[in-house]
Amino acid sequence: MHSNQHKSVSPTGRFLRMLPILATLTALAAFVSLQPDDRNADWIAYGGNKAGNRYSPLTQINLGNVSQLKVAWEYDASKLPTGTAAPRRPMEIQCQPIIVRGILYGTTPQLSLFALKADTGEELWRFDPFTGGTPRFHVSRGVMFWEDGADKRILYTAGNHLCAVDAATGKLVQSFGDGGKVDLSQGVTGRPGRENDKLSVDATSPGVIYKDILVIGSRVSEYGDAAPGHIRAFDVRTGKLKWTFHTVPEPGEPGHDTWPKDAWKRIGGANNWAGMVLDEKRGAVYFGTGSPSVDFYGADREGKNLYANCVISLNAETGKMNWYYQTVHHDLWDRDISCQPNLLTVKHKSPDGKLRKIDAVAQATKDGLLFLLDRDTGKPLFPVEERSALADYHLPGEHPWPTQPFPTKPAPFSRQNFTESEITDRTPEAHAFVKEKFNSTRSGNKYMPPSREGSLYLGIGGGAEWGGNAADPEGILYQNANEMVWDLKMMDYNGRGGNAARQAAASPGQAVYMRNCAACHRADRQGSGQEYPSLVQVGNRMSKEEIGNIIKSGRGRMPSFQHISEKERQELVAFLTNPEQTAPVSENHSASEAPEEAKTAFPYIPPYINNGWTRFFDPDGYPAIKPPWGTLNAIDLNTGEYLWRVPLGEFPELTKKGVPITGTENYGGPIVTAGGLVFIAGTKDEKIRAFDRKTGKTVWEYQLPAGGFATPATYMVNGRQYVVIAAGGAKNGHKPGGKYIAFALP
Repeated sequence: MHSNQHKSVSPTGRFLRMLPILATLTALAAFVSLQPDDRNADWIAYGGNKAGNRYSPLTQINLGNVSQLKVAWEYDASKLPTGTAAPRRPMEIQCQPIIVRGILYGTTPQLSLFALKADTGEELWRFDPFTGGTPRFHVSRGVMFWEDGADKRILYTAGNHLCAVDAATGKLVQSFGDGGKVDLSQGVTGRPGRENDKLSVDATSPGVIYKDILVIGSRVSEYGDAAPGHIRAFDVRTGKLKWTFHTVPEPGEPGHDTWPKDAWKRIGGANNWAGMVLDEKRGAVYFGTGSPSVDFYGADREGKNLYANCVISLNAETGKMNWYYQTVHHDLWDRDISCQPNLLTVKHKSPDGKLRKIDAVAQATKDGLLFLLDRDTGKPLFPVEERSALADYHLPGEHPWPTQPFPTKPAPFSRQNFTESEITDRTPEAHAFVKEKFNSTRSGNKYMPPSREGSLYLGIGGGAEWGGNAADPEGILYQNANEMVWDLKMMDYNGRGGNAARQAAASPGQAVYMRNCAACHRADRQGSGQEYPSLVQVGNRMSKEEIGNIIKSGRGRMPSFQHISEKERQELVAFLTNPEQTAPVSENHSASEAPEEAKTAFPYIPPYINNGWTRFFDPDGYPAIKPPWGTLNAIDLNTGEYLWRVPLGEFPELTKKGVPITGTENYGGPIVTAGGLVFIAGTKDEKIRAFDRKTGKTVWEYQLPAGGFATPATYMVNGRQYVVIAAGGAKNGHKPGGKYIAFALP
C-alpha cells in the first residue's frame, strides 16, 4: 500500500484544487448563457464579417448621441505571466478583436490569446502559445472563430504555428494537428535546394474559414532567403493540409512562363500577408499578394512575375484559381497589396443604359489606387489603362515592364508623384532643406526604377495600409490614406552566396548582416526610424544572449531568423556587438554581373540592396511634402466619384500656431455603422474619432492613453452597443500602451 493512498486533504486544499475546474465552469457558463437574440450583435470575423465590410447595422450609437460616449471598460493586455521577463523593446497591438455571443477574443502584444466578457472586460481565460518553447514574436491583427455544435474553436497564429484553442476553456484542441498546433511551413518548404531548411514563415493576419476548410496566407522574408508565399488550406477539424496554391508557379503551371525558367527554385515572396475575404455563396476566397523577393531589384526575375501583386479568386474547396488581376507588373517598388479586399455590391449601367446590381471586389493599394473588379470574372468595372512606365535609367541587367495598369476611376486617393510644387512650405528653412535634397535626387515618376543615385517616391508605405477600408450597403467606401515621401537608394553588394558573399564583407558576421539585415537596418546599421531601429552600439543596450534571442524569435515587423545556422547567428551577434574591427561596406563599390551559378543558388544574394525603408522628413521631423499628410476619404463606387475627403489626425503644436489641420501618418482602418458614423483611430496624435459618414465632419474624439494602431470593432451585448479599440502604442516610437478600451453610452 502506498503511503499516501488514504492521505487526508484539508477543506482549504480541496478548494484550491477545485479552482481550475471552477474557472473552466465559469467560462463555459458565460459562453453558453450569452446566446444571440435581438439584444446582441456580434463582430464575427476580422473585418466584421467574412466579406471584410467593416460595417455594422447597429444604430444605438448614432449622430445624435455619439458625443456622449464614455469609457465602459479597459483591459490590460500587456500584463505578463508570472516569472516572464518584460521585452527590452515595447511591442504593439494591431489586433481587431472578434466578439461572439457576448465574449470578446483578442491577442496581447506577446501573442497570448484571451477571452473577456464583452460587456465588462472581465477576463475568462488567457492562453500562452509559447509555454515550454521558444517565443517567435510578430504582430497579430486578429483571430478566427469556428463552431460545429458544441465544438467551438478560436484559431490564430503565433510564431510559426497555427493554433486551435477551445473557445470555452482556453485549452489547445488536442485533435488538431500536433497537440493543437500546425507548423506553418507545411506546403511551403521542401523545394529543390531547400529540403532541410527552416524558412521564416508566419502569419500576421488571419485567414478565412469556409465550412471546415481554413484558408490562410503568410508573412515571409522580403530578401533572398524568402520562402514562397503559397496559399494553403487546412482541415479545421484535424489540421491536415488540404491544398496548396503556388503563388510562384512551378513548371507546368499557368504563369510559370512569366518568370525565368528556374526562378521558382530560389525566388520567394508573392505572399498574402494582409488578410483575405470569403464569398460563402460562391465558395470563393479573394485576396491580394505582395511583391516577389527581392524588394527593389528584379534583374534575375525578368517578366511580369505572376502571381505577385495580384488580386486573386480561388475556389475555397479545391484551391483552383477562378481568376487573377495583376496591379503591378514586375514590381520594383515593394508595392504589395497591403490590405484585405472588400466585397460589396454596386449599381452600374449595363450596355442598354439600365442600372443593375453587380457583386464586386474593391482592392485598394499602397500607391493610392482603387481597383473595382467583377466578383465573378475579375474584369474591371471602371476602365483601366495600361500606361507607359518606361524610365531612362535602371540598374544593370534590370528589365522594367514597359506599362503599368492605372484605373481611370476612382481617382487616386493619395498623390502619385513627388514634384517640386509639392515640396513643403511649412517654413522657409524646411522648404530650402527639402528642395536641396530634391534637386540632387531622382523624382517625379512613380515608376522610375530604383537607383544608386537615390530616388524619392510616394506609395512605398501607403496609400492604403493593412487597416483596410469600410463599405456600407449603399456602395460607399471609406478609406484612410498616408501621404509620405520615401528616400530610396540602392547600394552595390558584389558577390552572391557562399564564399563570394563572405569576400564582399570584411568579416563573416558582416556578410551575414548584409544578406539578412541591411535591407531594413541599412548597411551602416543606422536604421530608418523606430520600425527599423539603429543597431549602432546595440551591444551597449543588450547582451549578446538577448541579441541572439531576438534574432531567433523575431519581434514586431522583424521575422524570426531561425533558418540561419547557429554558427552564422553567433557570427552576426559578434559583428553587431563589435563592428569596429571590420571595414565598412562601400556604397559606391561597382557591382559585377553575377555568375550563372549564383543566380540559382539559395539563399539568393542580389548584387544590390536598398538603404532601408527611410521616410523623408524636414529638419523638424515633419513630412517633406505639403499637407495633407493623412486623409480619410468617402468614395461612391457606384459612380467612382468622391463624396468627401478630410485630413485625418493633427499635430497639436502646429494647430496652436494657426496651421490648418494637416493630417498625420496613420495605421489602422475604419469601421462604418448604420448609425451614420465612421470610427477610426490610427493617428500620431493618439486619438480615436467618429466622423459623420455623409459629410466627413468630426463628431466625437477621445484621447487614448496610447496610440490606437489597430482597427476598431463594434457590437451589442444585452441591449447595449460598444465600440472597442486596441490602444497598444509603441509603433514608430510612440509610448507603449497595451490596453483594449471599450466605449458605450452612459
